Amino acid sequence: MTLKQLFYAVTIAETGNMTEAAKKLFIAQPSLSASIHELEKEYKITIFTRSNKGIELTSEGDEFLGYARQVLEQANLIDERYTGKTRGKLRFCVSAQHYSFVVEAFVKLLKEHGGNKYEFHMRETQTYEIIDDVAHLRSDIGVLYLNNFNETIIRKSLRDNNLSFTTLFKAKPHVFIGKDNPLARKRKLSLKDLKPYPRLSYEQGSHNSFYFSEEILSTVDCDKNIVVCDRATLFNMLIGLNGYTICSGVISEELNGPNIIAKPLDVDDYMEIGYILPGDIRPSQLTLTYIKILSSIISQKS
Repeated sequence: MTLKQLFYAVTIAETGNMTEAAKKLFIAQPSLSASIHELEKEYKITIFTRSNKGIELTSEGDEFLGYARQVLEQANLIDERYTGKTRGKLRFCVSAQHYSFVVEAFVKLLKEHGGNKYEFHMRETQTYEIIDDVAHLRSDIGVLYLNNFNETIIRKSLRDNNLSFTTLFKAKPHVFIGKDNPLARKRKLSLKDLKPYPRLSYEQGSHNSFYFSEEILSTVDCDKNIVVCDRATLFNMLIGLNGYTICSGVISEELNGPNIIAKPLDVDDYMEIGYILPGDIRPSQLTLTYIKILSSIISQKS
């Protein structure tokens, strides 16, 4: 196995086409195919399946490429540290529930450490996908929450995928509403106050279990439910429909504007928000830096 072979495999996966990858790498297609075949033979795996339609990444190939990206990133950091040069683009990926402070930390990391060439991914996605992304090394780090209701199920999923959970902070439940919502004048809200208004929550796809819900108290009966896929849509509906969503209460006005406000929710519950990492892989320096930035932003907003 060589770094060049790993780079070849990652490039093929990114392009999805052997011919295009060969052009991008400035090598002959037969040489590229032979190199990947040698890699597969060495580790007794199939990284790609080949057909008339092109190539597809196998499940074991997906896992292998997660490790390959980690190795390439480490090699890139060594080069940058000791030679001042980099091996192509700096890469980093975060998968998280829909938290503005996660995006704020991502933006700060990119501004401070992105360099001249980079490929950063910010995936605000479903809870199950966060766990799967980190488990298969598609993401360097994931951010999600635990509480009394979901902790047993989420921790089992983390153990099954050999992932660790580290707490960033514990938050009392809050409600996001538009600043012109009739409830905005109240200092604290109750579930009874919220009952006439539409409740907004995030779609969880085929894993739409209450335990994977991004919002606490998801089992509480509500007459008006709206399910969305992205934060911008949710915020638009909070304002346009006088809706609400239950959350941590931490928000970035710089990124999201002044029209969304947080109000404490009078319930006996909590959100323990933290990050997940692969259990047997040392985090990259970029990941450790991101965690440091994330912690700093949270401490400023607490």
